[in-house]
Amino acid sequence: MNSQSVIPEKIIEVLAINSDALTSAEICSLSNEFNEWLKEQFSQVDVTELLSARAEFVDQILTKLWCQHRLDEDQISLIAVGGYGRGELHPFSDVDILLLTQEEVETSVEEKIGAFITQLWDVKLDIGHSVRSTKECLKQAVDDVTVATNLMEMRLVCGNEILTNHLQPLLKEDVFWTSQKFFIAKREEQENRHQQYHGAAYTLEPNLKANPGGLRDIQTIGWVAKRHFNADCIEELVEHNYLTRNEFFELLECQDYLWRMRFALHIVAGRSENRLLFDYQGDVAKLLGFGDEGKAAVERMMKRFFRIIGRIAELNKMLLQHFECAILKSHHQEQIIPINKDFELVDGLIKVANQRVFMRSVKIMEMFLLIAQHPEIKGLHSDTLRLMRNARRRLVSGLIDYAQCRKYFMDLMKHPRGLGLSFTLMHQNSILGAYLPEWRNIVGQMQFDLFHAYSVDEHSYRLIKNLYRFSQSEHNHEFPLCSKIVQRVRKPELLYIAGIFHDIAKGRGGSHADLGAIDALAFGKTHNMSDHDSRMISWLVKHHLLMSVTAQRRDISDPTVIKTFAEIVRDEAHLDYLYCLTVADMRATNESLWNSWKSNLLEELYFSTKRAFRRGLEKPVDLRAKIRENQGQALEIISQSEFDIDALKALRKEFKADYFLRYSPEQIAWHCKNILKHDRSKPLVLISPKPYRGGSEVFIFTKEFNNIFASTVSLLASKKLSIHDAKIITSKSGYTLNTFVVLDQRNKPIEDSYRALEIAQSLTTTLSKEQTKEYSLKPVAKRLQQFNVKLKLSFIDNNSNKTTLIEIIALDQPGILAWFAQVFNDLNIHIHSAKITTFGEKVEDVFTVSNANNEALSESEQQHLVSMLTEDIS
Repeated sequence: MNSQSVIPEKIIEVLAINSDALTSAEICSLSNEFNEWLKEQFSQVDVTELLSARAEFVDQILTKLWCQHRLDEDQISLIAVGGYGRGELHPFSDVDILLLTQEEVETSVEEKIGAFITQLWDVKLDIGHSVRSTKECLKQAVDDVTVATNLMEMRLVCGNEILTNHLQPLLKEDVFWTSQKFFIAKREEQENRHQQYHGAAYTLEPNLKANPGGLRDIQTIGWVAKRHFNADCIEELVEHNYLTRNEFFELLECQDYLWRMRFALHIVAGRSENRLLFDYQGDVAKLLGFGDEGKAAVERMMKRFFRIIGRIAELNKMLLQHFECAILKSHHQEQIIPINKDFELVDGLIKVANQRVFMRSVKIMEMFLLIAQHPEIKGLHSDTLRLMRNARRRLVSGLIDYAQCRKYFMDLMKHPRGLGLSFTLMHQNSILGAYLPEWRNIVGQMQFDLFHAYSVDEHSYRLIKNLYRFSQSEHNHEFPLCSKIVQRVRKPELLYIAGIFHDIAKGRGGSHADLGAIDALAFGKTHNMSDHDSRMISWLVKHHLLMSVTAQRRDISDPTVIKTFAEIVRDEAHLDYLYCLTVADMRATNESLWNSWKSNLLEELYFSTKRAFRRGLEKPVDLRAKIRENQGQALEIISQSEFDIDALKALRKEFKADYFLRYSPEQIAWHCKNILKHDRSKPLVLISPKPYRGGSEVFIFTKEFNNIFASTVSLLASKKLSIHDAKIITSKSGYTLNTFVVLDQRNKPIEDSYRALEIAQSLTTTLSKEQTKEYSLKPVAKRLQQFNVKLKLSFIDNNSNKTTLIEIIALDQPGILAWFAQVFNDLNIHIHSAKITTFGEKVEDVFTVSNANNEALSESEQQHLVSMLTEDIS
């Protein structure tokens, strides 16, 4: 390996072939000592040297044991392959080896090989091994590109050199893998790997090897170069004019950063780990020198990481396209179609007509407008990409400073295809940041939580692409209402620009919505937009969270909630834009958390607000008339069945007016039909056969007793159901009429009738016991322990002397909802409704409550509640 070894001399001496034989225990002890040395050296020695040092250390162990098992006496080669073959071994990386044998292997030799491999496992080396003859190697490699790739990186560790020298030349022949076939296979392999990440490099728990823009993308370049040019390293691509010297050093710099991250990750995890999980990010950031202040250090590290993988992805794309031209199209006559004097179309890719086009920076923006105007353009030519990268780096100010660029940008926003391929390429190639300095600040900006699945720029890009999908008729079936709105509004570009600015101020401190609204106003003025349009964009940015907060945390069946929301929104035009922006935003935050419940809530809020506008906000809903209307419609539904009208009227008298206001006529009819035929000596539990607002409705009618809410939510949680909404009503006769809206683990309503029956029976059994069980918090899951979520209580003004609105933000600990209910019960606080929302690692729950006298909580009662809740959660 290295002529100048950095490994401590005493370790080399112990492993020398002519030194004393070593037991497995002694080698394990030596390995532990070496790993400790690696940790100590990490902050002092170049990571490349440490990777080579570990490969060399493993070489020494294998050679020592090879001789101890007397395999040096046989005609066998011990060959390093894969990363080990390249001499790049991270602290706990797999050690891939090939034992190259003669065609026939004697039984005695097989036994020695078996004993050798067994001892490698005993000494805790994570070995991946194969025993093959030259013929078998070639046969396996021809059938499997992964095997072929591993063999291309073979390196003799010890043993029979003749066998190795015989195999290596065979691997370079076309009967093994032609350059064309190998390139196609590696390109497909990369595309499939990227597809596993849904084309998203900017996930917040990335895989340092497999992630788009990760180490594998660098290795792919090296593998293709090795097969095509027989190159031993990427630097040789400079000699072949595939890479410039600066690009080569850039690639090395990016690789070095990812190597350091991966090396640190192995140290922190104590095992072979490529996924940068939240559990490890704080310690890895500290090892890399980003500080130890937790969240801020992690965000700095990840911002650097995301920018690095963006650069790698760009270089990878450019180089693979160069290879494609050289390998696949060497005898292909390019089809060149002029677009204008500066650009041409070459095999579907836009290419500059001369090397000086981007000397005028405005040509960059003109090119992206041309891509929108010419649907036959499928991407950027590699020559264009290289020249654009160089031009982008020469910029001394944002492209926004040029009047012609501003015109091109607005033309792009207004073009029917402007947010398609053009916008995607601008995002992927850092042109958005080159145009808007504010966007540059959010590139790679992450949020250290489990709710936001992407960096801020990637999230914003996905939001904008969601809005663009709404404008394309082929996607109408996905979100019909959004599509209908976007396709009818006169200026969809206002939505797109609001999407660009909605999170652009994140990371600055202060309210990102307020700061972003100021930026949006300035953008409108700079781009000569009308005052009306500028104010519309600014308003959308300022209030982009309003609709999701109202839908998820307020009771939207309450007319006063709708009126308050409508007064802020002001008119149907603002409502249309805000609804589409909200859906696109929630979908782009974390797709796995989007569900039919959220979709239905937003849609219901949209239509309720629209009705309020058409009725006139100065004409509030007549609550008494609404109650009479619901009662009458429910009675009409029930009268179609054979029920005793007198019994029905008697039942109706048991219910308070609030019940008829908070439930729809269909729900009231469903409840009453089942209550009338139910034996009241036991609880009645119903689970709606059809979804309600996208979730399953669990209705409970039973005699009131202490902690009924806690008992219910605890059992539902044990059934792996997430609760999103709860209505708690007590009848005049002392019965509870409680409704919980739940979703299963797949974020869907309960679809299995047998599962619904089993849940209903379990609830019936539990509630029949009228337990006074005490509910307490369970230990925090390991995955959540690194998140510092402080319990926060807010008392929200709801203009009522009857109830108090409480918002509680806390870490999402197991059993936390039941524990909240227990505390309320202990303080004799009655829950009337609950909106349960989980954002990744934290819950943000809103409860409508009253005290024992059915009045709003006094200031002293509020303080007592705060002290009780914060006593157990610090």
